[in-house]
Amino acid sequence: MISAFTNTWKIPELRDRILFTLALIVIIRLGVHITIPGVDATVIKAWLDSQTKDPATGGGISALLTVFSGGGLQQAGIFALGIMPYISASIMVQLMTAVVPKLSRLAREDGGRQKITQYTRYITIGIALVQGFFVAKSLTNPGNIPYMQGIEKFGNLVPDPSFTWIALTVTTIVAGTVLLMWIGDQITEKGIGNGTSIIITVNIISALPGALIQAWKYFIPSDGTVNAFNAMWMVVMIALLLVVIAATIAITQAQRRIAVQYAKRVVGRKQFGGQTQYLPLKVNYAGVMPIIFASAVLSLPPLMLQWIPGVSGQPWAVKLYGQLSQGGIWFYILGGIGIFLFSYFWVAMMFQPSQIAEDLKRNGGYIPGVRPGKPTADFLDFTMTRLTFAGAFFMVAIFVLPVLTGKLVGLPPGSLVLQFFGGTSLLIMVGVVLDVMRQVETQLLQKHYDGFLRKGKLKGRYDRLSQTSGAAPRSAILYLWVVIAVLIVIGITAYIYNTTH
Repeated sequence: MISAFTNTWKIPELRDRILFTLALIVIIRLGVHITIPGVDATVIKAWLDSQTKDPATGGGISALLTVFSGGGLQQAGIFALGIMPYISASIMVQLMTAVVPKLSRLAREDGGRQKITQYTRYITIGIALVQGFFVAKSLTNPGNIPYMQGIEKFGNLVPDPSFTWIALTVTTIVAGTVLLMWIGDQITEKGIGNGTSIIITVNIISALPGALIQAWKYFIPSDGTVNAFNAMWMVVMIALLLVVIAATIAITQAQRRIAVQYAKRVVGRKQFGGQTQYLPLKVNYAGVMPIIFASAVLSLPPLMLQWIPGVSGQPWAVKLYGQLSQGGIWFYILGGIGIFLFSYFWVAMMFQPSQIAEDLKRNGGYIPGVRPGKPTADFLDFTMTRLTFAGAFFMVAIFVLPVLTGKLVGLPPGSLVLQFFGGTSLLIMVGVVLDVMRQVETQLLQKHYDGFLRKGKLKGRYDRLSQTSGAAPRSAILYLWVVIAVLIVIGITAYIYNTTH
């Protein structure tokens, strides 16, 4: 595997793609920390400094928002919404494509996918306008914001909350979302991997240093005294993290291979068919979508409780808000039920056994022991139902694993440290890393280098890089890194100036 990483720099096109992707990732992280005009950045800095000392930050709705915004909401940056509007629009369009016959026909036509992508972008802008307005209004009263609890103690976040400022803020947030959407497309076309997924993964990994610091402060007190019991739990957590990652990779890669036999036919002097192929059915067919769906639905009631006037102060509303937004017991009970139901819903919408059976029959293929046509569709539906049960059970276990780990070691349910032990973050990171490794391995094998695994290949698609346009020009990559270097120098200079004055 080490030689495979070394060989990636020996292929000029692959090296250019990696450098281009890294440059855009740096720009994404810089944009998160650029505060919206009119917002007092010193108040945010003081509040964030106090949050790093508390191990019970994150979790619930805050963890979900951190995953997609990368801390942009907490920083009140120009990338405040992150890639959330585009993810929401993509889910809506995918569901509509499966339900609306006209969109389903359009998706199968030549150029239909481009039309659907265009519709998705228009819907993204509409969602960003609505969410940007609510973000702007909430910044004027930060005491009621779920992900900024306690910030009002450090000063006035928005000194002049006028209508002009709200309009400017909404425009800035929408522009930031559109820029992120464009960056994601550039990473997909001229970089490496799926741009949207890489943006989400980078946002997740950005919280890792803070989680490590909180874990160190929790297990190693500031007075320097080391408790052997706490040190043992630190080792147990590291071992548990490795086991969870290995299990997630195994389930993500797991599939049921259905043997498909093709009948022999002779065309001229050539013989076609007669060989056995396999139809792979993934155990975790729905991926991370059920967890995103369930978390998004559970995030609505806390936000509604904060927006409805006269309700937020009621005792029942405070109790319900605490149960649903800070990782309470009902958050995980309802979330587990929602994940299970959404898993079957997603598979029912996206997996079409009748269409697969018809395609097999048309191409002369059949499953040994199963008659073509409706019996084949019933067999595939029955098999997928059982696989979905196993995948849904696994996702529910991953969803509740952070709170169980917290109970084991004594961390509160909302701790940022527990975010990397399960839930949306872990599934997305594992899936994206595997996808990037598959695509890099494709380039290595095409250039006659060894892949990451000397025996066999990583399961998945290998044709995405070959279907996209070429890598970005080297001059553009050079200009990008020069601009990044200048911005970093300016940032270091400003930091030194602020600390010395």
